[in-house]
Parts: sequence; structure tokens; C-alpha cells
Amino acid sequence: MNFKKSKIRSLVLLALAAVAFCGLIWFANKDRPVYRSSNMAGTDYEVGRVLRVVEDHKTVDEEMDGIWRGSMTLEVEILTGRYKGDTAIVENYFSSLYNVRVAEGDKVSIRIDTTGEDEYQVSVYNYYRVPQMIGCIVAFVLLLVLIGGKKGAKSVAGLAFTVVCILWILLPLALKGYSPLAVTILLILVCNFVSFFLIDGISTKTVVAAIGSMLGVLAGAVFALIAQNAMSITTYQMDEAETLLLITSTTELKIRDLFLCGILISCMGAVMDVAMMLGGSHEGAIAVAYALFMAASGFVLVPDQTHALNQLPSSMNADGSAVMNTMQQLAGAIGTAVASTLISEFSAANVNAGMQQADAYVAGFSTSMWVFFGMAVCGEILALLMFRFSVKRAQE
Repeated sequence: MNFKKSKIRSLVLLALAAVAFCGLIWFANKDRPVYRSSNMAGTDYEVGRVLRVVEDHKTVDEEMDGIWRGSMTLEVEILTGRYKGDTAIVENYFSSLYNVRVAEGDKVSIRIDTTGEDEYQVSVYNYYRVPQMIGCIVAFVLLLVLIGGKKGAKSVAGLAFTVVCILWILLPLALKGYSPLAVTILLILVCNFVSFFLIDGISTKTVVAAIGSMLGVLAGAVFALIAQNAMSITTYQMDEAETLLLITSTTELKIRDLFLCGILISCMGAVMDVAMMLGGSHEGAIAVAYALFMAASGFVLVPDQTHALNQLPSSMNADGSAVMNTMQQLAGAIGTAVASTLISEFSAANVNAGMQQADAYVAGFSTSMWVFFGMAVCGEILALLMFRFSVKRAQE
């Protein structure tokens, strides 16, 4: 009887949470401002189809691999937007920045610059990659479910929840003028709890992991603000600032903190990975230590990225961010392999010494953690040297 009451109570709470979530989505998207260019001036990005290649004067750049030079004259049909159905003759020039090689029948992303009433110019902006992106997402989901089984499906649900929060809550509220940083922090906290409970159920382990991640995010947000003010890094210094400023002309978007929002969201994945890995056993004993560890993680991830970007010229911040994200993924893969190898080797040595398999694994895990502790100390020393010998670059 008590079990039935508990189940009913859980279902009621779940239904209330779902209603509250749907209500938040409705509120965020109600009267959502949309960037639109005026009839007399402005820039729109739409989709077009190449009807035919009128002239082709492109040549291969012999000095730069994969780069074309010259131009192509194209007849393009506009497929979306207010000029949908119109056709335009487009000069597609090839440069190091814009190097879009297309053929008849290809879809492309086009830029439309309105210069007067019913007067506009069309240029090829980039490749149209939506079908390929959808294919990659479908393949990723299928592989995750096939390999991970039930937990893989739950992981997909958690990821989908996070994407919905970003696209239908964070972005609409930001366009309405709400603080992007405050909304990002709140959504990260919610996504942490939901993802943990979806993947591993409601248990002491997931509660400890969720609380630890929450402390890590809060600490990261505090130090992100400190680092931003100390090192003068804002979204205005990024390559995308000009486009974002255009959006602010018809919305209430506050772009200053968007860069920090991106860093916090990217750090959330790393924090959650460590959270579930460390929250696996002896929950009561490690709860306090784990919470402190996750809080300290926020002191490292955000200032580290911010400081590294500050060593680059403002024009290279986007490249620096891409390199750091790539290195994080590579380091994560290498770190996982090293950790697994150390635990396996220490466990095998303990088995050879006469220990039982389970005890040997626990002892091997403990020994490997001491190795990681030594690596962390080395990292701390390197970090101190980094701050000692680095310089604060003046804004350009």
C-alpha cells in the first residue's frame, strides 16, 4: 500500500514538473522578438538553390591546399524568406574566407542585403549542411542506443532535454532581455539534476553527483565574472560580435556575457562526467569531499580557458576557443585510456599478489587515484608557472 502511494506521489510530482516546464517554454516563447531587416535596409540569411552555372572562372590555388580562386556566375532561386520564389544572378567570388564551390541543383546558404525598397543583392554565404547535420545526429543517436542500451536511450533523453532548454528557453529569454548568464546558470542546474536522474535513477549517488555539479557550476560562474572583469574578455571581442550586434537592433539581447555562457555550457559536460565517475561507491563517506572537489573544479575550468584566450590577440579568440575545445576532447580520450590502463595494471598486480578479484580492483583503483593526485600536483605547479610568466594582452 505504501509502495502504491509512493508511486502515485512520484507520478503526481512528475506531472507537475512537466506542466511547469511546458509553462516555462510557453512564457519564454510568448511574444518572442525576432530579428528582421526592414524593407529599406538590412541583412537576411536564407536558403537558395543553384538553377544553373552561367559562367565558371574558378581555378585551383596551387599554394593553398583545397582552396579555389576566381569566380562563378550563378542563377539562384531563393527558397525561404520574404523574397521566396525570386531568382537572382549571383557572382560567387572565391577567397580564403569564402570558398564555396557549388554545382547545378545544389542548395546553398545565401546572404541577402536589402539596399532599398524591393532592391537587394544576393551573395553565396556558405554550404547548406542541414541534411548532413541531421544524418550525423541520427547516426549518433542510433549508435548511442545500440551500444549503451537502456542507459544509452536515457542519455539521449537527457541530451534532448538540454537541447530543448537551450533552444526554447535560454535563447528566447535572452532575446527578451533577460540576463543570459543568470538564465544559463539556472538551466545548467536543472539539466544537471534531470540528466543524472534519467541516467542513474534517484539514489544517494545521483544526489551527491548533482549537488557536486551544482557547486562546480556556481563556483565557475563566480570566477567567470571575476576573470571577465580582470582580463577584459567579453563577447564584443569575438568574430561573431558584428552579427550579434545586428540582432540587438530589433531585440533586447545582451551580448556581453554570451561568451561566458558558452564556456559554462561546455564545462558542464566535463563536470558531469567526473561527477558520475567519482560518485560510484561509499556515497556517505565521499559526499563532503566530492562536493568540495566539484566546487573546486569550477575554480579551474573557466579561469583556465579565459586566461588562455587572453594570451591571444582578440582576432584569434575564435581560433583559440576551437583549439581548446579540440584539446579537451583529445585529453579526455587520452585520460580515460590512461586511467583504465592504470587501474587494470594495478588490479592485475594485486591479483598476482594473492588478493581476491574484487579486493584487487578496489585496491588498484585507490592506487591509481594516488597517481592522479600526483599528476594534479604537477598541474598545479604548471598553472602557477603559467600565471607567473604569462602577460595580459591589451585590447586591440
